[in-house]
Amino acid sequence: MKSFQGRTAVITGAASGFGLEVARIAATKGMAIVMADIEGDALDRAATEIAALGAEVLPYRVDVASAAAVDAMAQATRERFGAPHFVFNNAGVGGGGLIWEVALRDWEWVLGVNLMGVVHGIRAYTPMMLAAAKQDPGYEGHIINTASMAGLLTPPNMGVYNVSKHAVVALSETLYHDLRLVTDQVTASVLCPYFVPTGIARSERNRPGELASQPATKSQLIARAMSDKAVSSGKVTAAAVAALVFDALAEQRFYIYSHPKALSNVRTRMEDIVDGKNPTDPFAERPEVGAALRQALRE
Repeated sequence: MKSFQGRTAVITGAASGFGLEVARIAATKGMAIVMADIEGDALDRAATEIAALGAEVLPYRVDVASAAAVDAMAQATRERFGAPHFVFNNAGVGGGGLIWEVALRDWEWVLGVNLMGVVHGIRAYTPMMLAAAKQDPGYEGHIINTASMAGLLTPPNMGVYNVSKHAVVALSETLYHDLRLVTDQVTASVLCPYFVPTGIARSERNRPGELASQPATKSQLIARAMSDKAVSSGKVTAAAVAALVFDALAEQRFYIYSHPKALSNVRTRMEDIVDGKNPTDPFAERPEVGAALRQALRE
């Protein structure tokens, strides 16, 4: 995408983290913005801030796990701005614990937001973007889906999150290929951040009511503590990642990484797959972390 002025962005998870930082950059580039989030108060504050930067903003409270709600948002987008040019399927929640200890409702919640939220965004907006491309040879469209380095790795005690993000990577790669079959004007990317201080470490605040009162298992509490520590100590900011998103838009680059050095672990995993080896110990480079996790889970 070579031009942003006067174009429209749709951003889910827009009230904090990557979504809010991407909205800030989009506003400075002259884009109209649909800002979507499940947290109404936070969304109102964020939308007010972005509007003050001069952007035309449509705040939209939505649960991306609901197909009907995302479809309604897409219709509101069409009515206000027409077909968007940039769709950032970014809303996400965290989740951890030993796989067999994760309640079915927790699986449904995490997959509903992290995976089906992306699916719903793709289904709602892609046809609109393709129709705009057919009508206008100058139209440019780009879809970016937020996955994670956990979509390329398999850290233990994070199974439900890993599964959701691996699915988003596969979905995004397939979307990229599918789009190339039918158009040269709309393309896709996947964002794979590592540990970056964002609101995802506090995902429990948005847990559905019936889950909010459900006691966490020991492994889930350990996963939350480890995730909080890793995320809060992250040195790469959400603003820096948002800048990488716009670099990728300009370059039509598919894979977007916040921590390229972490790709050495991805390479090891891929080599294990190709060579038919058993999975390498994910704590091989930091055995003290693995030892602490094993001890905590076995106590």
